[in-house]
This record gives sequence, structure tokens and C-alpha cells, in this order.
Amino acid sequence: MTSGVNFGVRASIPHLLGISLGFPLMVLFIGLGLGSIFQQLPMLHDVIQIGGIIYLLYLSWQIAHSASLSKSEQQAKPFSFFKAALFQWVNPKAWIMATGAVATYTTLGEHFIYDILAIASAYLLMALPCVGAWLLFGKNIKRFLQSQHHLVWFNRIMAILLVLSIAPSALDVIHKYS
Repeated sequence: MTSGVNFGVRASIPHLLGISLGFPLMVLFIGLGLGSIFQQLPMLHDVIQIGGIIYLLYLSWQIAHSASLSKSEQQAKPFSFFKAALFQWVNPKAWIMATGAVATYTTLGEHFIYDILAIASAYLLMALPCVGAWLLFGKNIKRFLQSQHHLVWFNRIMAILLVLSIAPSALDVIHKYS
């Protein structure tokens, strides 16, 4: 979205494609690596899931209390395809999302690899339209976010949506340990 706000759609297409391919590959590699670890330490699966929930709650708090667009996020030019794909590996949110998806949507056992392939495939199929929508949204929302009042409400709504998106996983954890 930030790239759309700052650079427009056309200049951000390589960035869009890098994320759309880079993140599903990251999920695949992380999933295959974590599979063997989860087999040996099943409790780690729960720890990562709970850690991911806590981190996303923290992010939602930060978003809800953010008052302005971050100047530090603005760049001189959008990421290239390779920079966007490689950025997934140093992005803490991508790690939380990938490990959280693996921990949340897999079952340990003989179908684990199929679960990982399904998750990576779902991200691959959905990444382009979803990231593309964020890109277009960023391009079109720029003038709306010039108002401090609108920005505060936008951030609050985004925070609420983030909390709602983790509610099913949080309820599963609560049910499992209650």
C-alpha cells in the first residue's frame, strides 16, 4: 500500500510481483523446515502459534494508536522484484505470518507436507489479487489520508480487522488449554 501511495501502480508492479512470488516460496521453505522440528517438539507448534497471536495483537495496538503516516517508510523508488521477494526473509511480519500459518493450519502426521503445499498454493493464488488490491487501494487512498481525523479512524479500523483476523486462532488456543 505504501508503494502505491508513494509511487503509483505502474512503478510498483515489480514490487507487487516480488511479494506475490517471494512470500509463498518463503511459506513453503519454512513449512518444510518446521515440519521436522514440529515432529520432534510438538509443543513448539503451540508456542509459535501463541507468540504469533501476541505479536499480531501488539501490531494491532500499534496501528490503532498510530497518528500519522511514517516518513521512514517512504523510499526514493519502489522495491525491485528481487528486493521485494528477498525482503520477505527479513520482514518480521512475514516470518510471523508464515510460521503462524504453518502452526495454525497444519496437522502433524502423514499429511503435513500436503498441508504445507496447500498453504503455499493458497498464498500463491491469492497473493497477486490481494497485494494488487492493496497497491490500488494505496494509490487511491492517498488524498483521503491527508486528513488527520481520517487517518486516525482508518488506523483504528485496520487494527480492529487485524484482531478479528486472529480471533479464530486465539479461540482455538483458548479452547485447547481450557
